Amino acid sequence: MIRSPYPSCGADPSRWWVSVGELSIPTFSFVLWATDPEEEEAMKYLLLIHQGDTPTPRSPEAWATLSEDEQKAVYADYQAINQTPGVTPGLGLDAPETATTVRVQDGRTLTTDGPFVELKEAVGGYLLFEADDLDAAIELAARIPAARLGGAIEVRPVVEW
Repeated sequence: MIRSPYPSCGADPSRWWVSVGELSIPTFSFVLWATDPEEEEAMKYLLLIHQGDTPTPRSPEAWATLSEDEQKAVYADYQAINQTPGVTPGLGLDAPETATTVRVQDGRTLTTDGPFVELKEAVGGYLLFEADDLDAAIELAARIPAARLGGAIEVRPVVEW
């Protein structure tokens, strides 16, 4: 879908410019377009899920510490989060010990088994959230079960280049 740089110009790109001789002049004021308050875009946030001591199905012993109702609630919470408008579900990550850390030093590629963090700090998954502001992203992060079950959620604005 083509988006107009200014709402009054419509979606037809041929209406965005006027040709005067060999010059093309925009049909809208750049200053108005650049400062148009109606054109405010939502921010994208990456929510990194740090599992910490969170019981997960990956660890049957830890998962068994939750009642059946609590386990169902965790699944239902993640399903509801993934269906929240603005959420792009991410992926869960395999256990930290399966990671390989890559560095380049003096032109040589060096690899190390595992992450370069304490296991409690390792990221277990992520999701993207497009929201109006940081408060909305924090509100969503607080709904992620890992946040209340011993882990933490790191919220970072996404910088698009």
